[in-house]
Amino acid sequence: MPVPVVEADSSLTRAQAGDAAAFEPIVREHEAMVFSLAYHFLGDAAAAEDLAQDVFLELFRRLSRIESPAHLTFWLRRVTTHRCIDRLRGRNAKEQTVAALPDRPAPEDGRDILLEERLRRLVGELPPHARAVMLLRYQEDLDPSEIAQVLDMPVNTVKSHLRRSVDALRLKLGGKEPA
Repeated sequence: MPVPVVEADSSLTRAQAGDAAAFEPIVREHEAMVFSLAYHFLGDAAAAEDLAQDVFLELFRRLSRIESPAHLTFWLRRVTTHRCIDRLRGRNAKEQTVAALPDRPAPEDGRDILLEERLRRLVGELPPHARAVMLLRYQEDLDPSEIAQVLDMPVNTVKSHLRRSVDALRLKLGGKEPA
């Protein structure tokens, strides 16, 4: 839908011109993406909220450097991912696993919630860069070249992380050995 892009562009332009009220629609448009990425990376809602606030504060400080709405989205993904990696580096090994999710009723759409939770936990056990690659690929639906840009790493490294991570997850889920 072209209307939100125009609105985001005008909000961005107004915010860059010093209109503090124009920053609110920018946050509203992107807060779910930033929080979701942080939550799935860190596995802790409170930590994800804190990290999202830090990211948006940093965005406010660096607003003049944002070139377009597309650059804004790229910048938010990049900063959020790198802040998550930095936060994990500060934790000890026991804290690197994703927290258990609260009990909830079985979904009506036929999804296997136990498998989803187990997969979420296993992804949470991946090393930080591999976890970032997996989340950007399968949650944010970025292709390897976009992930390479966000994480500032070669495309082949991204592909290697993807292949090794998928193979490791298959093995842990009881699948076949990787070829």
